[in-house]
Amino acid sequence: MHLFALVAATSLSTVPLVTFDGAPGTTFKFVELNDPVMGGQSTGTWNVTKGEFGTMKGEVVDVPSLSAPGFIKTCADGKFADASSAAGGMLVLTVRSRTPDYRGYRVSFASGTASGAYACSGGGSIPFSRGCFKSSFVVMPSAAYEFFDVEIPFANFTDLWSPATGEPTSTCTQDASACATAKVLASITRFELWAEGAKGAVDIDLMRVTAKPADARVSLLGLRSGYSARPPARYDTCSAAIQDGLKFGISGRTEPTLPFVDMDETLAEQVCCDVRALPYAEPQFLYDAPDIALFDKLPTDSSPTTFYDSVCGLPLFTAPRGRTFADFQADTAEHGWPSFRPEELIAANVITNETTGFVTSKCGTHLGSYLPDEKGARWCIDLSCIAGHAAA
Repeated sequence: MHLFALVAATSLSTVPLVTFDGAPGTTFKFVELNDPVMGGQSTGTWNVTKGEFGTMKGEVVDVPSLSAPGFIKTCADGKFADASSAAGGMLVLTVRSRTPDYRGYRVSFASGTASGAYACSGGGSIPFSRGCFKSSFVVMPSAAYEFFDVEIPFANFTDLWSPATGEPTSTCTQDASACATAKVLASITRFELWAEGAKGAVDIDLMRVTAKPADARVSLLGLRSGYSARPPARYDTCSAAIQDGLKFGISGRTEPTLPFVDMDETLAEQVCCDVRALPYAEPQFLYDAPDIALFDKLPTDSSPTTFYDSVCGLPLFTAPRGRTFADFQADTAEHGWPSFRPEELIAANVITNETTGFVTSKCGTHLGSYLPDEKGARWCIDLSCIAGHAAA
């Protein structure tokens, strides 16, 4: 039996918030701001192609005194449209980018605060700086360099985040007071587009911003065994569906762990195939969860185990090789995800982008991250994506 969802029609319409076509109520003056903190050297520009889009371009570099990346951003103040009808829905950015691999794109909006600029510099970490709601987002590569919609659920926004990194200090799920409610969305007074917390070149075009109400959905409960929803096509990077009956108990994880992907995706579909989840990973130490218990299911005599792509079944890693079972286990425990060394890599089937750190299989499945340490090259991989069965 499969799990189905009935989607009811809704009369709610999207709410335009930002355009660059001169329309009153959605056209605002944006200004660019470089990181001003303690000698920050990140630089950027903001230019508008009238009637079409705005472009933020520059480079984020380390703040010398902090040895950590700074930021650039563009921001506008004004009275934005009442978006309360979209509560529970999504903020939609229509964008394109020449730097889709950049990992620090973020967006924020301020509401209910005396100074949006102040709130968006503090993230709730300093007095009276609540009210600036921020989320990260991912830009998909496009060979044709076309605009597309990035949908960011309002549930992913929080007004509690670190001004040093832009990362949440508490999420909406963890603290209801940090959520972007209908009251918040009714009175937006500032909008910001960021490149923050990650070094690299930045080149992104923004055509418009809208607020999209949630669909009215009625779910019919049923068994999910054997059912693969797959992410929506525009977000799906996998060459095929996730295999049924993944090893190590992974198929038992039938729900995603991030609030901004489709709730009928499995954990493996989210982590391995959904581009919206690209900067994220499966839960740390998932391999050690009682229902997974990876190392209890592997031979302890140092006999190697081959790990296969959860989509196409290609062999990707064989471990342990060149070290003991205990070494493999200790390396994994140190980081929190299965960790492999060069002798264990099946290089013909694994693509490593040492610039972004993203690791994918030859058939397009996202696998995890390349994170070298003092011992050398290391691949820290989501077990969800290497729990497949060998291709026939």
